[in-house]
Amino acid sequence: MSDSSKRKRPLVADKRYPGKGSAVPKKAPKGKAPAKRKPARAKRPKRSGIIGLLNAFVGWVFGLIWKITWRLTAIGMVVLAVAIGYFYTTLPALDDLLDGRARGSVTMLDRNGDVFAWRGDQFGGVVTADSVSKHLKNAVVATEDKRFYRHLGISPRGIASAIRINLSEGRGPLSGHGGSTITQQVAKLICFGEPFDPSSGQTEAEYERSCRAGNIQRKAKEALYAMAMEAKYSKDDILSIYLNRAYMGGGAYGAEAAAQRFFGKPAAAVNAAEAAMLAGLLTAPSSFSPTSDLDRSQNRAATVIRLMREQGYLTQPEADAAQANPAELSEAAEAKAGGYFADWVMSTGPEFFTRNTTEDVIIKTTLDQRIQRAAEDGLKWVFENKVREGSKAQAAIVVMSADGAVRAMVGGRKSKVAGAFNRATQALRQTGSAFKPFVYAAALDLGYSPNDLIDDEPYCLNIPGSGKWCPRNYTNNFKGLVTLTDALKNSLNIPAVKVSESVGRELVSQVALQFGIKNDLAAGPALALGASESTLIEMTGAYAGILNGGSSVTPYGLIDLRLMGDNEPLMGTGGGIGERVIQEEAARQLVYMMEKVISKGTGQRGQFGGRQLAGKTGTTSAAKDAWFIGFSADYVAGVWMGYDDNTPLKGVTGGGLPTEIWRETMSRVHEGVPLSDLPMSLPSPASGQGEQQVASDPIPVGNGRGTLIDQVLREIFGPSSGGGGQKNTPVRGEDR
Repeated sequence: MSDSSKRKRPLVADKRYPGKGSAVPKKAPKGKAPAKRKPARAKRPKRSGIIGLLNAFVGWVFGLIWKITWRLTAIGMVVLAVAIGYFYTTLPALDDLLDGRARGSVTMLDRNGDVFAWRGDQFGGVVTADSVSKHLKNAVVATEDKRFYRHLGISPRGIASAIRINLSEGRGPLSGHGGSTITQQVAKLICFGEPFDPSSGQTEAEYERSCRAGNIQRKAKEALYAMAMEAKYSKDDILSIYLNRAYMGGGAYGAEAAAQRFFGKPAAAVNAAEAAMLAGLLTAPSSFSPTSDLDRSQNRAATVIRLMREQGYLTQPEADAAQANPAELSEAAEAKAGGYFADWVMSTGPEFFTRNTTEDVIIKTTLDQRIQRAAEDGLKWVFENKVREGSKAQAAIVVMSADGAVRAMVGGRKSKVAGAFNRATQALRQTGSAFKPFVYAAALDLGYSPNDLIDDEPYCLNIPGSGKWCPRNYTNNFKGLVTLTDALKNSLNIPAVKVSESVGRELVSQVALQFGIKNDLAAGPALALGASESTLIEMTGAYAGILNGGSSVTPYGLIDLRLMGDNEPLMGTGGGIGERVIQEEAARQLVYMMEKVISKGTGQRGQFGGRQLAGKTGTTSAAKDAWFIGFSADYVAGVWMGYDDNTPLKGVTGGGLPTEIWRETMSRVHEGVPLSDLPMSLPSPASGQGEQQVASDPIPVGNGRGTLIDQVLREIFGPSSGGGGQKNTPVRGEDR
């Protein structure tokens, strides 16, 4: 075949000069327009001169900045990743972060086993974000961090908003609002994994302040730690840590403790209104605590409910119902953690299981909440109806059983408090004529009879170093020959001093001491008139010893103490009936004498309900203290009234307002309690009471006892055992 049939390859020149020997160009297919060739892009002419140099310099600068920026960014990302990775490796297991208390808790039960008080760092148990009420979970997120489920541990929008608010309010950018997410708050709660070390020299309060410091370095560390937590734990894990560790006021740490503390129910059972109140506490636990200010706490909860509605966690009808029915406190929460009684129990127990316990402790106590309410109501009624408005006078009440088990305690007019000055246990006050039963107890134990006679007449003693001392009766008159019963019934001072001098002051002091009056007793003859100081709980306990037949008692409130979860107690009752002080018959005779004080004497205002009651009034010199202590067959109660600064009471004596407080308290205490007779013995007539004996040779004490002392007194002061002028204002006894 010839080569002419082969297709010739086009020459380069043909491409250059298409008109010469080139093939005819193919026609474009029908329906398609021939492709247009893009015109060549004209090159931008380079600028010369100064402008060109400036452009080149600017381009070089921006290029340099870009190179530096992306390199620094890359380095920063690496450093950030390393830092987050480091904190990631230091994070403990989730279970180790759920209970972060440095101290333990004390839960107190009343005599029936019902919870009435808490102390220490209360922790109700571990909860999770899934186990708590959905309302509580939603309320916390809506209030504390509405973007919680969308950020990576920090919220730039939240931080920017917080800085803007701080600056607009005239503060520094990091002062006030912090813009912290829940994750960042958890980082602070666990103090970036740095546990409290007592050996560091820091106090626990200083440690907590350092964990919450707001400087730039701490904020940076907080952000890194938060991002590490986001990498280590799930969102619900982080929320669970928060719900367990956050302080929620009233000594409650965590949602479970707070729900039990304020509402008497588990965190899983709280409704929307209760959940809103709990979530509202997180901002300022002490300020918004419902036990401090319920109205303020409810107002804060209303704001939380509004936020929950705006974020879709509640429907409008649900929000309206929650607003219309705000959360209310449980009875135990209303009691403000047990008040004075709980404080006293905490002070009487071992420190390592009460004030400074690191364990969770359960203490069963002697408190009777019905009797506690009776005491509080009785005191309140008298001050509202019998005391002038605006009076600053104070009062205290103790109610106990005959074995010293304290059933109620009111340490001041504000009864629902915690940590306040307790006038029932801490205030040392002169006892006045409330001390006189111990004088007669000593005499009766020696064989004196309630019907023995004593002469109420002018009487003086010469006190070495002080001169002549002449006691007077409150009425400034004299009764003449009276029985010991009448002397106590009418609270006569001179017979009390004479009996004390007859039996011996040392014996009187010994009897009072053994009955439980622990403080230093007066050494002079004014001992008989209550010149010594004591506390209300000591005096009430001493009277309980009279009621129980003459044995001492140690007032107590703790029945047993055990660790939470244990069945066996670590310790039992720390008080109760002790050794015998006076013979039982002497105690029964003294009860008879004290019964006359209420039925016919200075304590007649104490009568109620047709019951047999016994007691003694007491008013100190210048009326700085007024007392009434008495008992039925079932309970002993003591009442003190006065001013904290020792201002004299105006128109108040032991037989007045204190006796009325006692009556209002005890009448409420005895509602539903059957009538019972007092353990008392009627005295036999004393010898020497015949008209001939009285007329011929009256003596201060019948049956000839104390005659030697009387003879010495007569030799010094004459036949009247007194005679000389009455110097020195004595400690007075009791009026009517």
